[in-house]
Amino acid sequence: MAAHAGDVLDTMIGGEAPSGNPQEAAELLQQATTMDSEGDRQGAIDLLRKAAGTNGSASLVFRLAYLLDLAGEEDEAVEYYTQLTMLDRPHINALLNLAVIFEDRGDIIRAEKCVRQVIDTNPTHQRALLFMKDINASRDMYYDEEQARDVAKRNAMLDTPVTDFELSVRARNCLKKMQIRTLGDLLKVSEAELLSYKNFGETSLVEIKKMLSMKGLRLGQNIEHQYSRVREEILDQLKGVASESVLNKSMSQLDLSVRARKALQLLGVQTVGDLATRTEAELMGVKNFGATSLDEVKDKLASFGLTLRMLD
Repeated sequence: MAAHAGDVLDTMIGGEAPSGNPQEAAELLQQATTMDSEGDRQGAIDLLRKAAGTNGSASLVFRLAYLLDLAGEEDEAVEYYTQLTMLDRPHINALLNLAVIFEDRGDIIRAEKCVRQVIDTNPTHQRALLFMKDINASRDMYYDEEQARDVAKRNAMLDTPVTDFELSVRARNCLKKMQIRTLGDLLKVSEAELLSYKNFGETSLVEIKKMLSMKGLRLGQNIEHQYSRVREEILDQLKGVASESVLNKSMSQLDLSVRARKALQLLGVQTVGDLATRTEAELMGVKNFGATSLDEVKDKLASFGLTLRMLD
């Protein structure tokens, strides 16, 4: 009766492969090798399957796994190879052959784990070291492909015309007149810019924000990414002008008019430090923010020894 891979594992008691009869194992291996060389690979496999259940020699099990691998019986080969890697002294070639199979399947993590196990045992093993380089190259290529697919998918979404979405006539007309044609265009404008446009009100803003939110996007997203690093650099410079307690002071702690406070909320300004990274143009671009509010904000910053950011 032919042995199943799981049955052979049961014979490997205590993590060691029983040698069985070494002479018998050698004879069986020779017979199988002869049969395979004569073109009877299936006969060789059947012979070793039967022998594996009673002999259990590591060399015999490895030869069986190798022939199964060559014959396209990959899943069964993996079972036998895996048994050999679970011994107190894991079978090096079984680990490397498993790594090849896992890499072919695209399972880079398991392939790397097998090769690392070889290197941990033998740090100078040339085949394993070369294989590790190949695995690293394959992993980089795999991630590059994944990243490329994600980028392509995102770009396709951002190129979607805003006319494809259910928006009110007023919102559609305003976006059209502002030359906002795609989702990507919406990521380049802020709430303040939309609200500053004639006939564009809070209702249209809520409508558009809801549509973007359903896609994990938000207004001004690209602008935020573009200027976030610049603002961080400016904040670092401001630490030499004002204390961190001043820079971190919340807008709610300042005695500002309702109009000025609402404008700053629209811009996402939360602290004195945030305010000092903004320009006059940004503030004046907010709907209903005029010269009076600008002077009010500038005076408040001056009381802390700060100013609005000057354009380069």
